[in-house]
Amino acid sequence: MNVGILISGRGSNMTALADAVAEGRVPGARIRLVVSDKPQAAGLEAARARGIEAAVVERRGRTREEHERELIGVLRARSVELVCLAGYMRLLSPCFVGEFRGRVLNIHPSLLPAFPGLDAQRQAVEHGVRVSGCTVHFVDETLDGGPIVIQRAVPVLDSDTPDALAARILFEEHRAYPEALALVCSGDYRVEGRRVVRSSRQ
Repeated sequence: MNVGILISGRGSNMTALADAVAEGRVPGARIRLVVSDKPQAAGLEAARARGIEAAVVERRGRTREEHERELIGVLRARSVELVCLAGYMRLLSPCFVGEFRGRVLNIHPSLLPAFPGLDAQRQAVEHGVRVSGCTVHFVDETLDGGPIVIQRAVPVLDSDTPDALAARILFEEHRAYPEALALVCSGDYRVEGRRVVRSSRQ
């Protein structure tokens, strides 16, 4: 399966996915392209260092649909079948979601549906929860919605700051995202309501 990864910054989850694919932990996957909406994103060079094509598609004052139409064209030109959001800091419109229906994955630093949106780690600390974590999910038209593929729990310590919690969650993100990508690329799953269920019993 040809995979495209969208980033806006350092791309740490992108490198986790790329390294997992290179090491054979995501059978059947090939990362065709990494795209950023920001030309200065550090993840672009990290992708090139791994031999992956990297491109920039900036908003440049255009409407969201105009921007996404160019992005869709760039992905389609590389025969991308599955899109992974890895720190991509733009909300995708129904235009993009419809183009890749059921083929867009995202990772979010909370146990959804708790704490969607920005600053999820700060939300968790300020709310006083004892457990947070990360969620890999399919993207639909709702904010951080869509069927859940994988979640990993991370304890919230009494001494935690948002940054400390974020660092521990990020460690789990780098494990969960490749696992979720491997499942989706295998095709060994079905969607039941808001959850993704492995089809086989292995």
